[in-house]
Amino acid sequence: MFRKIIKGGHRKPSKSESNDASMYGYGPPTGPNRTSGSVTTMNVIVNHSSRAGPTQPGPNSVGAAGAVVVVAPPGTVEPLALFRDVPVSDRHSLFIRKLQVCCFQFDFSDTLKSVREKEIKRQSLMDLVDFIQSGSGKITESCQEEMIRMVSVNIFRCLPPASHENTGQEGVEPDEDEPYLDPSWPHLQLVYELLLRYVVSSDTDTKVAKKYIDHSFVLKLLDLFDSEDPREREYLKMILHRIYGKFMVHRPFIRKAINNIFYRFIYETERHSGIAELLEILGSIINGFALPMKEEHKLFLVRALIPLHKPKPIAIYHQQLSYCITQFVEKDFKLADTVIRGLLKYWPVTNCQKEVLFLGELEEVLEATQSAEFQRCMVPLFRQIARCLTSFHFQV
Repeated sequence: MFRKIIKGGHRKPSKSESNDASMYGYGPPTGPNRTSGSVTTMNVIVNHSSRAGPTQPGPNSVGAAGAVVVVAPPGTVEPLALFRDVPVSDRHSLFIRKLQVCCFQFDFSDTLKSVREKEIKRQSLMDLVDFIQSGSGKITESCQEEMIRMVSVNIFRCLPPASHENTGQEGVEPDEDEPYLDPSWPHLQLVYELLLRYVVSSDTDTKVAKKYIDHSFVLKLLDLFDSEDPREREYLKMILHRIYGKFMVHRPFIRKAINNIFYRFIYETERHSGIAELLEILGSIINGFALPMKEEHKLFLVRALIPLHKPKPIAIYHQQLSYCITQFVEKDFKLADTVIRGLLKYWPVTNCQKEVLFLGELEEVLEATQSAEFQRCMVPLFRQIARCLTSFHFQV
């Protein structure tokens, strides 16, 4: 309860505020800053340890995405007609007006504040989702630009600080505390649903959509995987997976950006809420790798996936990590020796629970290992198994 009270008054800055695309091995985002109706990116330098103040946005404050966050003055938000109740010729203007209403921000820490306006926004979001899902009208490019701007204003925000940042506790297990649930989820869920329906829609032209779902947008989306709300991470996982599948031009960038999240987690922080979800996406991506496997993918295995066995909180994401590793060995049996030696390199010395996880993963890898690769690594492998046999821990 104490943590939830603390969370209500603080927000964690999005990493995209302090890290531009060059952090991910790229130069500045391609193309000039977008202004007319789209998100305006700003060069704001924020130290990683800094925290935003209480979430009481002013009339025209700047949000985490660099976009102007507009707070609706009381009594100015009026309900709009449903799409099915207006002529087809009026739907374009109604679509824009609904998007403008949905750009207004509200304080969800007070459930009695702006109740009418919140409900109007919720109804507008629901109608937008239904309209996109029905495919009853082709969305113009200007409407698409406005929609991505509205989505950016709502989802690209300051995240609340993680549990350890409030309590100072190290290595808190996920089951020891209730997950944080964002109070603004009734609106956030519909915004995510709208974005998901837009991405998966057969009417969405990737040549047009990629102007607005660009590298900067994807990078900010990846930042949100650090959200402690599991419902948000689930939506982000579905959306990023669909973007990866539909926008082929973004695929190398997404893989490299995920790599860098892993590097930072392994070698700097050992704290990130969304490693399991990112690995789930990668499991599907690895499954689709063509053979013979590219050198880039093998380097990803050696430099990112195998070192993910090092951090202490591996239990949170080990199931997804083990699946990714096994996928590599099943795709290319010659990688078995590399994987087994990698497991032995990071084998835990004093952590018996972690050792049990390693043994389970090793069993799955060995099932996909052929005799030639097994013979290359069997001496160090059996030395480690001998040490495990002398363990005092009954499960090991």
